[in-house]
Amino acid sequence: MKPYQPIENYGVIGNMRTTALIGLNGSIDWFCYPKHDSPSVFAAVLDNQKGGYFRIYPCLDEVNHKQFYWPETNVLVTRFLADCGLGETVDFMPVGLEDDQEGYHWLIRQVRGIRCSLKFRLECYPAFNYARDRHEVILTDNGAIFRSKELSLALVTAVPLQQDGGGVWAEFTLEADENQVFVLREMESECNDCGLPLPGEAATGLFEQTVKYWRDWISQCVYKGRWREVVERSALALKLMTYEPTGAIIAAPTCSLPEAIGGERNWDYRFTWIRDAAFTLYGLLRIGFTQEAAQFMDWITARCHEIDPNGTLQTVYSIDGEHKLKEENLDHLEGYRGSAPVHIGNSAMGQLQLDIYGELLDSVYLFNKYGAPISYDLWQKLRQLLNWVCDNWQRPDEGIWEPRGGRQQFVYSKLMCWVALDRGLRLAEKRSFPAYRDRWVKVRDEIYEEIMEKGWSEERQAFVQHYDSDALDASNLIMPLVFFMSPNDPRMLKTLEAIQMSPAKGGLVSSSLVYRYDPQKAKDGLAGKEGTFNLCSFWLVEALTRAGRTNSDKLNEARLMFEEMLSYANHLGLYAEETGSSGEALGNFPQAFTHLSLISAAWNLNEAIEKSS
Repeated sequence: MKPYQPIENYGVIGNMRTTALIGLNGSIDWFCYPKHDSPSVFAAVLDNQKGGYFRIYPCLDEVNHKQFYWPETNVLVTRFLADCGLGETVDFMPVGLEDDQEGYHWLIRQVRGIRCSLKFRLECYPAFNYARDRHEVILTDNGAIFRSKELSLALVTAVPLQQDGGGVWAEFTLEADENQVFVLREMESECNDCGLPLPGEAATGLFEQTVKYWRDWISQCVYKGRWREVVERSALALKLMTYEPTGAIIAAPTCSLPEAIGGERNWDYRFTWIRDAAFTLYGLLRIGFTQEAAQFMDWITARCHEIDPNGTLQTVYSIDGEHKLKEENLDHLEGYRGSAPVHIGNSAMGQLQLDIYGELLDSVYLFNKYGAPISYDLWQKLRQLLNWVCDNWQRPDEGIWEPRGGRQQFVYSKLMCWVALDRGLRLAEKRSFPAYRDRWVKVRDEIYEEIMEKGWSEERQAFVQHYDSDALDASNLIMPLVFFMSPNDPRMLKTLEAIQMSPAKGGLVSSSLVYRYDPQKAKDGLAGKEGTFNLCSFWLVEALTRAGRTNSDKLNEARLMFEEMLSYANHLGLYAEETGSSGEALGNFPQAFTHLSLISAAWNLNEAIEKSS
């Protein structure tokens, strides 16, 4: 049986259409084709027996594995080091191509001999449609074709392949400076010939073009601070999570990687949340990627023109803007290390989450300020949404964390309703748009006073998760970040103090890692526990940074916490959604929200340090 790789052992490659996860052991264990949200072809990360994989590795018992990105790119190099030799795989998807160019939508694996001689083994066992569809294998003179009812893929190579059930294998030896190329690409369903094997010079040309594309792209980054390499890697990861045809950005390229091993908190993140909008645009605009911000703004604008009949937006959409994301369980897959159920789709689309209107209006406000002026047609839709917020802000909802335990009067949701009206008023003033100013000001102020009255706990001396609760929630760390209150306001400082206590003392922080809430005190309708939330850890860094502008101790705390958080990235600088008690990655991987919050924290922390020196 092929063992499960730790989640943190993976690197990711992609082409702004889809991605692939490649482990330190040289195995592609997750690959959906042709889009991020398409059914999987390889899914061993969700079932190591049925899921399918594509592995290339040395035929040795004792091998050291190293992995790194080709500098300033998303080209992944996996090295195999042994006493008898050294070899590597160079994995990438060509980018910057037109639809009709050679290499479009290909996945290329170059295997290189570096020192002495190494014998390699290739194993390619696809499992189409989340391992639900059968397929036939056709061996050809230049590889193999895998044909299912919906999709046919070819593995093109000059290495002779052997069939084994639903897959193929081969063994080959490389001396120093020798290489072999393997290309996985789509085929016409009736074709029984892979076409000519990809010659080495063509692979070299695509490699050089891909490296140039990534280096040209990352050169636009305007961040030159202390953590430049970390920020640039986050930006490169975020670019992989874009969907170029529509401008959407997925929350993560994977589905159902667990928040706790063996638990049920396993969700599909291959969609685009309205909630992510403000953080996405802020992160992209801050570091100079205005084109990506504009493309994402186009996606947001399109959703605003698709308001539901009841006057609301959905919380989450597909990358193509589809509204229906039916959630279903894949009961035939065991889940990562037995963490069932495996979910595809996401029923959070039907939840009421009032916070999305704040994040939406904040994103539009930021884009109008730092990107390009918004249109009057978009403003008409936003004005409609703002009036809806005025009518509905007092309703209980599911909140930012999408619990399955019923609606509450979540403080974060009220806060973001305040943000929606505040940014709407600012936009109207900035652009002299027609607006219901008196009404918006009145409701905005009502929300502010209600949060202060009902969201604050005198007993806890902190803002709490929801009204009539004594549970803390890390989402309240966003208050100074959205200018709801001063970072040095006594209530904010006391909230920081309460959250920074250890869980044993009623807080949410353990060794610089922040839990979003305590499931024992804040029931969320789900069994089990979860790891610390990396996003919340970077939010705490930024809240401390802002408080540190007038308090050097807070700034020092922020800097140490940020450096400690960097130590929890994997060997490539990538973060999953959560970090477990032993420092292991948990949840979907890599997570866009985490990398966006890292960029924001790095920018503001560096700026604060510069001003304090």
